[in-house]
Amino acid sequence: MTYVLLHASKRNWLLVALGNLVVVAFLGLLLRWQFVAPLAGINYKFFLHGHSHVALLGWLYSALFVALLHAWMPPEVQQKRVYAWQFWLSQGAVAGMLVSFPLQGYALFSITFSTLHILLSYWFIFQFLRDAKALKISRGQQQVSFRFIRAALFFMALSSLGPWAMGPIMATGHNGDSLYYNAIYFYLHFQYNGWFMFAVLGLLFWLLEKYKLDFNRSLAIAFFWWMFWACLPAYLLSVLWTKPPALLYLLGGAAAFAQVIGLVVLLRLLLPLRTAVPGSGNSWTRRLWLLSGLAFVLKILMQFATAFPYVANLAYQQRNFVIGYLHLVLLGFISLFVLAFFVQQGWLSFKSWQSRWGMGLFVAALISSEALLFLQGIFFWAGSGLIPHYFGLLFLISVALPLGIVLFYLAQFSGRKSIRLPLTPELQHSQV
Repeated sequence: MTYVLLHASKRNWLLVALGNLVVVAFLGLLLRWQFVAPLAGINYKFFLHGHSHVALLGWLYSALFVALLHAWMPPEVQQKRVYAWQFWLSQGAVAGMLVSFPLQGYALFSITFSTLHILLSYWFIFQFLRDAKALKISRGQQQVSFRFIRAALFFMALSSLGPWAMGPIMATGHNGDSLYYNAIYFYLHFQYNGWFMFAVLGLLFWLLEKYKLDFNRSLAIAFFWWMFWACLPAYLLSVLWTKPPALLYLLGGAAAFAQVIGLVVLLRLLLPLRTAVPGSGNSWTRRLWLLSGLAFVLKILMQFATAFPYVANLAYQQRNFVIGYLHLVLLGFISLFVLAFFVQQGWLSFKSWQSRWGMGLFVAALISSEALLFLQGIFFWAGSGLIPHYFGLLFLISVALPLGIVLFYLAQFSGRKSIRLPLTPELQHSQV
């Protein structure tokens, strides 16, 4: 009973994170409305900062915080008050950013709340790794997946160097120049190509280890090293717009090519196991994982394409490509995987029609908006100008994003007074 109650409380944390995704979706809709009929008093850039911070820190950070505790920490460790303090203080910081960024952009209060969140993330990294060391997780059944998690936490800490650099950069008069933007790109790169991507990959391999699937561990380790060493110089792909020396183009291109090799290794490892994970037979879970996998493949291929100077310049010039790429990674790859993971674990459900319709609307709107964003970018590249009624079409499509996620979110509360644990005996008696 204690085990069920513990997981029920952590599920409530997940619902808080999912609620942040609802907020993110409505903020995104507001931002797209500003191109249709701008509202007075709305500073687009300020609201964009709020949208992005709540997306990265309110939704993805919070959901992965819960996922990591669920997957690698036994109940007695999850019950530590330190993790509750870390979670709820981080939610307070997110709430502060949600209010302060739209009101003032980067200023005293927004910087204070974002700095607080960085410090809380350091605290989580320290506590999680200390507990993992005491449990000797790196030498247990989950040693392959935990390798990815240690890398994810390393990249999370590394990404914070970007925000720390912003103060000196702005104080020395570089606000708005290449140094300023490259610090932002440093943070974003090691967030979504480092922390988020490696956390998702860690959860993927945790599932394989959890259900004792016979996967090729040599290929898994090879995949890890290809992706890890590629992630560091792949940051250079984000700065090619500054037209750096040829050596940096070569290093960025080598990193992109290494990720393509890693992708081939991963596909070779996973294809024989595609239907082996318990719960993956659920059609909705399977669809979300397939879409997440497709988004991951497209992400790797797009990064490889930007290693070529012409494409790198094109991506910089066409903002539609940048927005489309970020949404592909953060919503298509990472968010869909995380949602499917929690459905597979029994923490979220597709039992009601509202949840199925909601997710269907969300996914359909995501795919449609991505297609329209990239199509508009191609139109600009070809010199054809705006697609007729482009901004209105994009807004109408985007209405389904918050509508869908709200339906899915509300459906999680109906008839679920306690968490439903997966039915496999192995999971029922597991310590995690």
